[in-house]
Amino acid sequence: MKLEESAPLEQQYSKAIEFLYGLRSFGAKLGLETIQFLCEKFDHPEKGLRFIHLAGSNGKGSVCAILESIYRHAGYRTGLFTSPHLISFAERIQVNHTQISKEKIVGLVEKIKPVLDSFPPESHPTFFEAVTLMALLHFQKEKCEIILWETGLGGRLDSTNIVTPLASVITNISLEHQQYLGNTLGEIAYEKSGIIKDGVPVITTEANLEPLDVIKKIAKIKSAPFFSASFDSLPLLPPQLPDYQKANISLALKTVDVLQAQLPVSKSSLREGLYTAQWPGRFQVICSDNQTIILDGAHNVAGFRALTDSFFKRFNEKPHILIGVLADKDWPNICRIIAPCGLSFSCIAVPNHRTLAPELLVRALKKHTPSHISVSIQQDVKGALVALKDAPLILVCGSLYLISETLCLLDKDASPHPLEGQLNDWGNTGQNNHLSNFSEQSERS
Repeated sequence: MKLEESAPLEQQYSKAIEFLYGLRSFGAKLGLETIQFLCEKFDHPEKGLRFIHLAGSNGKGSVCAILESIYRHAGYRTGLFTSPHLISFAERIQVNHTQISKEKIVGLVEKIKPVLDSFPPESHPTFFEAVTLMALLHFQKEKCEIILWETGLGGRLDSTNIVTPLASVITNISLEHQQYLGNTLGEIAYEKSGIIKDGVPVITTEANLEPLDVIKKIAKIKSAPFFSASFDSLPLLPPQLPDYQKANISLALKTVDVLQAQLPVSKSSLREGLYTAQWPGRFQVICSDNQTIILDGAHNVAGFRALTDSFFKRFNEKPHILIGVLADKDWPNICRIIAPCGLSFSCIAVPNHRTLAPELLVRALKKHTPSHISVSIQQDVKGALVALKDAPLILVCGSLYLISETLCLLDKDASPHPLEGQLNDWGNTGQNNHLSNFSEQSERS
């Protein structure tokens, strides 16, 4: 592939996305050797930048968004690196709440491509390693003053762990990706706690003794000051925030407090940043004249428990529920949690090869719903929304692939490249793929 400067921007951008898409064939590899080599090749763009590094099972993206908003309102030039994206690849890399432009994506791909092409196939950098490098180069050029830096998978061997941050933030620990991170909460906590660095403060909302003991033990070994965030005494919060965001807000506020000496924030900036923080796909409410649609990226058991609890604290009526789930999730328990909450259920296949067959969703939901509750199969999101056009309250949940597809339908201005959605699923079955068929969507928080 050659990106020609004379070609129209859209054509150059298409070629850049195709190049990134091609990196999926190298799978997902845990380890820091490749990203360390790449950073050395580009004169260590991570040096001289300030980071807050975030890991955890749920809530990472929300905490990143809250912190970004607070520090931006305090006058800092912020960088934000998150994954996956909902609609556009550019969502992953933002400066001052502005997504990276197509021109800059093209320029960064042109810059890193010759180095990536010099690798033999067996040790070729992965998609996520390439995007991590692109983000570092972009933040360096944009002279960001503080970067909210979200892990991809785990923490200890995630390529984002190339940095030494001002603070290591761990949201919570739940059972997820056991085949990669371990079979117990303690083992998973060990991987997530791998972002803790010598002498760097660590802040968490984790309260479960098993993972908490691991976090504390590693913090002690690293001589890292330990802080626990509690949401017992939060300020008056915006009424539109779901209840489950209290833990994320308390974690963000504690982080700001711990770093106050290095990154001063006034009370007014903190309040304004908190009240204006946005994180699409997390209890996102879209209202029209006669209908309210709630989009929530809950995709695991913990996420569904938080969603259902928050939903009925905000709304006094049951919704019609549109649900699609990936097959590698704990879908029997997800169905058990959500089944009592709906007036009806529309089950669809998620637009991903890892989707759970809607027939299995129907069967699992019917085990826990009265016979008068409709549990049906819809062919696609568009058809489901048409069928529910007269429903006053709709909840869309189960997978971020489903949230992404719904947002594209609801936003007439959304026109992503056809391959952009598939960039979220960068595990493949190639010989040198260490994490076969891994999807970032399962890490979105």
